[in-house]
Amino acid sequence: MKKLLIIAVLALTCCEHSSGQKLPSYNADALMKRVSNKDTTYIINFWATWCMPCVAELPGFDTLQLRYHGKPVKVLLVSFDFKEAYPKKILEFIKKKKVVPEVLWFSETNANEFIPKIEQQWSGSLPATLVLGHNNFRWFHEGTVNAAEITTVVDKQLSY
Repeated sequence: MKKLLIIAVLALTCCEHSSGQKLPSYNADALMKRVSNKDTTYIINFWATWCMPCVAELPGFDTLQLRYHGKPVKVLLVSFDFKEAYPKKILEFIKKKKVVPEVLWFSETNANEFIPKIEQQWSGSLPATLVLGHNNFRWFHEGTVNAAEITTVVDKQLSY
């Protein structure tokens, strides 16, 4: 019986690890609190699986995650997928596309409430990228962006 229990625990552990990352749910307040560490530069991309320009730029964020590995830079992909897709369809997409950075699911739907908490310039369209860093550094880009553009912004921020 003891052996069977150990095997079951090991099997569950293996299944948990093979399913990929977890998909935590965040609202605007929780997200902004999460990225408030002044010792880290955050690259935050707002995207959705149904947004073709968003999906097209995802490999660039994989590149950024690998480029800044071991440095005080964190890439977060914030999914704006609909509630019906959370978590199963989003997790399946992440696994299929082999997404490298951490993915969060954004749970709020009232743009009039959440946009001012994240970025005043944002119209709410996807994709959008926000970089937050030292000395209240803030860079926002609405629309598609590539890894080279973000690298220029982040490298300049890291050199201060």
